[in-house]
Amino acid sequence: MSPEDLADVYRTTYHALVRFLYRKVWDAERAEDLAQEAFARALVHKPANARGWLFVVAANMARDDARRAARERRHLTLLTSEPASAPPSDEAVHTESERASVRAALEQLTPRDREVLLLWDSGLSYDEIASQTGLARGAIGTTLARARRRLVEAFEAGKAGEHVARG
Repeated sequence: MSPEDLADVYRTTYHALVRFLYRKVWDAERAEDLAQEAFARALVHKPANARGWLFVVAANMARDDARRAARERRHLTLLTSEPASAPPSDEAVHTESERASVRAALEQLTPRDREVLLLWDSGLSYDEIASQTGLARGAIGTTLARARRRLVEAFEAGKAGEHVARG
């Protein structure tokens, strides 16, 4: 793969990759950093199917990043809490609450359902999703429908303070 080919992939894939990563790390800056790192690695490795390769590498990097962050949190000591200078606005509280609800609902999905849903949301085709996940192309639509239904159920249950089984 030439740098020119990768530049084309960058133009058509970057935003979808950042969106995909954001839903894994829930930090816009970190998602952009991981996407840039994935493209830098693609320059070195020159994969044949760059778009699919980027999503796999980015997902692995996000997983490794989450593990590293969890280790760091375990090693940190609690800092003395200081009162915030100004209470957050009602809108900011609502927005963060919605994000937390979506995050919690996504965590209720099985890893496969979550991955298929996030790949689809990032703009990958059924063929690309099948290639990335190892699922048969014909199973993608069924998996997506189930994942969407379970996401809505988990989101609604979260609002009601319930827990939905992952099965």
